Amino acid sequence: MNATEQIVAKARELLESGTVECVIGYERATDGVNARPLFVYQAEEAGKLIFDQTCAHNLAKYLLNRKGKATAIVAKPCDVRAVNLLINEHQVERDKVLIIGVVCPGMVETKWGRVSEKLRQACELCREHTPVVYDFLVGEPGDEEAAVEYPDVARMEALAIEERRAFWEKQFSRCIRCYACRQACPGCYCSECFAERLDPLWVGIRIAPSESWIWNTMRAFHLAGRCIGCNQCERVCPMNIPLSLLNRKLEKETLELFGYRAGVDAETPAPFATFRKDEKLEVGE
Repeated sequence: MNATEQIVAKARELLESGTVECVIGYERATDGVNARPLFVYQAEEAGKLIFDQTCAHNLAKYLLNRKGKATAIVAKPCDVRAVNLLINEHQVERDKVLIIGVVCPGMVETKWGRVSEKLRQACELCREHTPVVYDFLVGEPGDEEAAVEYPDVARMEALAIEERRAFWEKQFSRCIRCYACRQACPGCYCSECFAERLDPLWVGIRIAPSESWIWNTMRAFHLAGRCIGCNQCERVCPMNIPLSLLNRKLEKETLELFGYRAGVDAETPAPFATFRKDEKLEVGE
């Protein structure tokens, strides 16, 4: 059976047996090209599920609306790391989530109703094709994953400080503060976002470069040591701002300083969520 057939069969089995109340997966969108999230509650609806290289959404975000309810989720490697993050931060209960992990070949770009052969940028840089944890695996696990590399971050680091600042000022000046990045990110789940607080007022309501700079940098720092690299923020940005570049820089720093990558497991606390007396770091070196 191919991936879609395996997922349909497993979803039908789980719903018929009452093991879960809902299966979160993908269906074909109305344009006949893209995939979109699908919530399956009845076994007879499982046939709508699909899986192919257009299934770019990170479905882990939807688990936040199903707290305490038995749910199965179709999850790529980056999605599984997001599930681990949410479990680690006590937003999701592991015993309420059944992970249908999928060996991922990488997602492709889709534009103007056509499917490209070009992989999405995040997938070109990704070295993980098999989920780090799963209850049921679709596909054959591959060889041991290669070391994580940051060629895009290295190019940015090679620029002079003034050039870097000019680059980000140009990018953030285009931000319209629609908050699509926040809505798509599995790591953004605060009941009240700092950008919408009035007391204290962290970010002004006007759409100005200075306010957009504060919004984007503060959000990036809130994700430091927590970003799982799914690139959903950049995928949904209507202004095509390279948000993942900022997040990957902080991911690289966290990996080099603490040897930590978010979502690799659900037990290890994030570096900025714990403290050890024997931890001595020379910041800035």
